[in-house]
Amino acid sequence: MTREPSGYPRRQPHLSPHETSLWNWAQNATLAKKTQQACPASESDLQILLRHHRGQVRVMGRRMSPGRMLAVGENDDLLIDTSALRGFISSDEHSATFAGGTPLHEVYEQLKAMGRILPASPGVIDAQTLAGALATGTHGQGLQQSSIGDEALSIRMVLADGRIETFDRQHPWFPAVQLGLGCLGVVTAVTLRTQPAKVYTCFKTAVSADTLESDLLTWNRDYVMSKAWWFPEENQVHVWAAREANAEEQAQYQANHGDLVEQQQTSDAMNQTIDQTLEHMRSDTQITDENGKPFRTVTRFKDFSDVTGDVYQVFCRGIATPQINVEIAIPLARAGAVIARIKRWHAETQPHMHYPVILRCTGASESWLSPAYQQESCFFGFVIYYAEDGSLSPEGVAFLRAVEKLLAEEGGRPHWGKYFDASLYNWAKIYPQWQAFSQVREALDPQHTFGNDFSQRLLDQGAEQ
Repeated sequence: MTREPSGYPRRQPHLSPHETSLWNWAQNATLAKKTQQACPASESDLQILLRHHRGQVRVMGRRMSPGRMLAVGENDDLLIDTSALRGFISSDEHSATFAGGTPLHEVYEQLKAMGRILPASPGVIDAQTLAGALATGTHGQGLQQSSIGDEALSIRMVLADGRIETFDRQHPWFPAVQLGLGCLGVVTAVTLRTQPAKVYTCFKTAVSADTLESDLLTWNRDYVMSKAWWFPEENQVHVWAAREANAEEQAQYQANHGDLVEQQQTSDAMNQTIDQTLEHMRSDTQITDENGKPFRTVTRFKDFSDVTGDVYQVFCRGIATPQINVEIAIPLARAGAVIARIKRWHAETQPHMHYPVILRCTGASESWLSPAYQQESCFFGFVIYYAEDGSLSPEGVAFLRAVEKLLAEEGGRPHWGKYFDASLYNWAKIYPQWQAFSQVREALDPQHTFGNDFSQRLLDQGAEQ
């Protein structure tokens, strides 16, 4: 089986209909032979499968993570598809329980129908499964919340020997299970904390990046949720800052039958910057379709306006398109100093970028392996899109490698569901509970059934540091 090479793999945009391998969503890595895929129809089928299986096992949701996180080896190894283990299970006044294989958009739709929301802000993309979101630490923005996993009240798993265990917040191992990298068991049900649905007004603006170091803190302290796109070359920042809607704004929203309200007054302050960004993107990707998905991710910033809607309408607006995405969390208290360093580095080296730096901040997380563990954090996101032929811009790749190295030197913690160079990090140093997580893994899966070459190297590397 072809292994994902180190770094950023080339994409295969035109797979044969007779392909015998299963690929990840981005089509840049093979995960298993199709004959190695298992699709249990129920939790009991999953129990039987694991009880009698002798090889290693990985679990896939929507296959949106890098291939190395999901791939299995040859022979008896299995890749478990949990798509049949999905759906709403139950709810009470303060919580709702869903099967682990439920896509996030189904979770959000069900909660919205109930007049409820998660206290955690959604991520940009809502296609991934609930279990996958927990396993990788999916997060949104806002200092009053952290990752989706931090809203879990209990997590039910099938272990390697087929036993079922349920972990709640009183269990000493719960912080390990909240973000388990898929290495502890198969998550089959998650009970999530919920709260009454709210309506938000999001104010959008374009400002100079001259004072970004201090502005970032102000936006995140003054608003419930904030997100920013920083264009270093143009020294400009596009900012979304949201608060709960007032009575007049809520009335407008209701009068619009619950659809997103866009204000009539628009701003063209980003138009010139976006045109320059699009020029870079078209040159790098050679995509001829003017409305191609990568381009739509930034054209939405042109002629922007304030909006009023629910949290999913306002912030869950991502456009899924194959890309290399690197995201590194920095303690919020040090984010300003890191921004200043990036400014100096950018001025000295003039790196090639075809997408802005994405800045999202969250509150501290309880999960031992969360990049935001025990500290308010700013997630610095960097993206390059694939060219039409599946290649990547060499200059873009060089930029990603250099900026990740810079952030790793600043004590950054990488997002588990995105690309990172594991050799840059001292895991035991940046994660105080790394050894505790390893001990939980040894207790729940002593044979390392839920592992593969990459996860084994990763956890072994942390144990040796």
